Amino acid sequence: ARPTLADVQEQYLPSVLAQESVTPYIAMLNGEPIGYAQSYVALGSGDGWWEEETDPGVRGIDQLLANASQLGKGLGTKLVRALVELLFNDPEVTKIQTDPSPSNLRAIRCYEKAGFERQGTVTTPDGPAVYMVQTRQA
Repeated sequence: ARPTLADVQEQYLPSVLAQESVTPYIAMLNGEPIGYAQSYVALGSGDGWWEEETDPGVRGIDQLLANASQLGKGLGTKLVRALVELLFNDPEVTKIQTDPSPSNLRAIRCYEKAGFERQGTVTTPDGPAVYMVQTRQA
Protein backbone atom coordinates (compact mmCIF):
# COMPACT_ATOMS: atom_id res chain seq x y z
CA ALA A 1 0.00 0.00 0.00
CA ARG A 2 1.16 3.53 -0.72
CA PRO A 3 2.17 5.57 2.30
CA THR A 4 -0.10 8.43 3.28
CA LEU A 5 1.22 11.92 3.94
CA ALA A 6 0.80 11.22 7.68
CA ASP A 7 2.88 8.03 7.33
CA VAL A 8 5.66 9.91 5.54
CA GLN A 9 5.64 12.73 8.10
CA GLU A 10 5.71 10.28 11.00
CA GLN A 11 8.64 8.40 9.46
CA TYR A 12 10.84 11.32 8.38
CA LEU A 13 9.88 14.52 10.18
CA PRO A 14 11.54 13.80 13.55
CA SER A 15 14.98 13.13 12.03
CA VAL A 16 14.73 16.08 9.65
CA LEU A 17 13.65 18.51 12.35
CA ALA A 18 16.56 17.38 14.51
CA GLN A 19 18.82 19.04 11.94
CA GLU A 20 18.36 22.74 12.61
CA SER A 21 19.15 24.23 9.22
CA VAL A 22 17.28 21.68 7.08
CA THR A 23 13.85 22.53 5.64
CA PRO A 24 11.87 19.44 4.57
CA TYR A 25 9.30 19.27 1.77
CA ILE A 26 6.94 16.47 0.76
CA ALA A 27 6.23 16.38 -3.00
CA MET A 28 2.57 15.67 -3.72
CA LEU A 29 0.84 14.65 -6.96
CA ASN A 30 -2.95 14.29 -7.09
CA GLY A 31 -3.07 14.20 -3.30
CA GLU A 32 -0.46 11.43 -3.01
CA PRO A 33 3.05 11.85 -1.58
CA ILE A 34 5.47 11.03 -4.40
CA GLY A 35 8.78 12.30 -3.08
CA TYR A 36 10.85 14.13 -0.56
CA ALA A 37 13.03 17.21 -0.93
CA GLN A 38 15.08 19.28 1.47
CA SER A 39 16.96 22.54 1.39
CA TYR A 40 19.59 23.75 3.79
CA VAL A 41 21.98 26.63 4.39
CA ALA A 42 25.30 25.39 2.99
CA LEU A 43 27.44 27.64 5.21
CA GLY A 44 28.17 25.83 8.47
CA SER A 45 26.22 22.72 7.52
CA GLY A 46 28.87 20.66 9.34
CA ASP A 47 30.01 17.04 9.21
CA GLY A 48 32.51 17.81 6.44
CA TRP A 49 29.95 19.34 4.06
CA TRP A 50 30.76 22.57 2.17
CA GLU A 51 33.53 23.58 4.57
CA GLU A 52 34.95 26.18 2.15
CA GLU A 53 31.59 27.94 1.74
CA THR A 54 31.61 31.58 2.91
CA ASP A 55 28.36 32.91 1.38
CA PRO A 56 25.39 32.71 3.79
CA GLY A 57 23.04 32.96 0.79
CA VAL A 58 23.97 29.56 -0.68
CA ARG A 59 21.41 26.77 -0.29
CA GLY A 60 21.96 23.09 -0.88
CA ILE A 61 19.18 20.81 -2.07
CA ASP A 62 18.50 17.08 -2.15
CA GLN A 63 15.44 15.20 -3.28
CA LEU A 64 14.15 11.81 -4.30
CA LEU A 65 11.10 10.30 -5.89
CA ALA A 66 9.58 7.56 -3.77
CA ASN A 67 8.57 5.08 -6.46
CA ALA A 68 10.75 3.81 -9.32
CA SER A 69 7.67 3.74 -11.58
CA GLN A 70 7.66 7.55 -11.43
CA LEU A 71 11.16 7.88 -12.90
CA GLY A 72 11.61 9.08 -16.46
CA LYS A 73 8.35 11.07 -16.52
CA GLY A 74 9.77 14.53 -15.85
CA LEU A 75 8.50 14.63 -12.26
CA GLY A 76 12.00 15.04 -10.80
CA THR A 77 12.68 18.01 -13.07
CA LYS A 78 9.34 19.58 -12.07
CA LEU A 79 10.16 19.00 -8.40
CA VAL A 80 13.62 20.60 -8.74
CA ARG A 81 12.25 23.57 -10.71
CA ALA A 82 9.55 24.17 -8.09
CA LEU A 83 12.09 23.97 -5.27
CA VAL A 84 14.47 26.39 -7.06
CA GLU A 85 11.62 28.85 -7.66
CA LEU A 86 10.57 28.63 -4.01
CA LEU A 87 14.12 29.18 -2.74
CA PHE A 88 14.82 32.11 -5.08
CA ASN A 89 11.65 33.79 -3.75
CA ASP A 90 13.85 34.58 -0.73
CA PRO A 91 15.96 37.62 -1.74
CA GLU A 92 18.76 36.42 0.57
CA VAL A 93 19.36 33.28 -1.53
CA THR A 94 22.21 33.86 -4.01
CA LYS A 95 22.92 30.36 -5.32
CA ILE A 96 21.51 26.84 -5.11
CA GLN A 97 23.85 23.86 -5.27
CA THR A 98 23.58 20.11 -5.33
CA ASP A 99 25.95 17.18 -5.53
CA PRO A 100 24.74 14.04 -7.31
CA SER A 101 26.95 10.99 -7.57
CA PRO A 102 28.90 10.89 -10.86
CA SER A 103 27.21 7.54 -11.58
CA ASN A 104 23.69 8.98 -11.14
CA LEU A 105 23.29 10.12 -14.73
CA ARG A 106 19.50 10.39 -14.39
CA ALA A 107 19.88 12.92 -11.54
CA ILE A 108 22.55 14.89 -13.41
CA ARG A 109 20.29 15.15 -16.49
CA CYS A 110 17.37 16.16 -14.25
CA TYR A 111 19.38 18.99 -12.69
CA GLU A 112 20.63 20.16 -16.08
CA LYS A 113 17.05 20.26 -17.43
CA ALA A 114 16.11 22.31 -14.35
CA GLY A 115 18.82 24.89 -15.13
CA PHE A 116 21.80 23.69 -13.09
CA GLU A 117 25.32 23.79 -14.55
CA ARG A 118 28.15 21.37 -13.82
CA GLN A 119 31.07 23.01 -12.03
CA GLY A 120 33.36 20.00 -11.75
CA THR A 121 33.82 17.14 -9.33
CA VAL A 122 34.09 17.55 -5.57
CA THR A 123 34.82 15.16 -2.73
CA THR A 124 32.05 15.00 -0.14
CA PRO A 125 31.63 12.91 3.02
CA ASP A 126 29.59 10.55 0.78
CA GLY A 127 32.39 10.30 -1.81
CA PRO A 128 32.93 11.93 -5.21
CA ALA A 129 30.12 14.14 -6.49
CA VAL A 130 29.32 16.33 -9.47
CA TYR A 131 29.10 19.89 -8.12
CA MET A 132 26.15 21.60 -9.83
CA VAL A 133 24.89 25.14 -9.29
CA GLN A 134 22.19 27.54 -10.30
CA THR A 135 22.87 31.21 -9.60
CA ARG A 136 20.16 33.81 -9.12
CA GLN A 137 19.48 35.64 -12.38
CA ALA A 138 19.94 39.42 -12.17
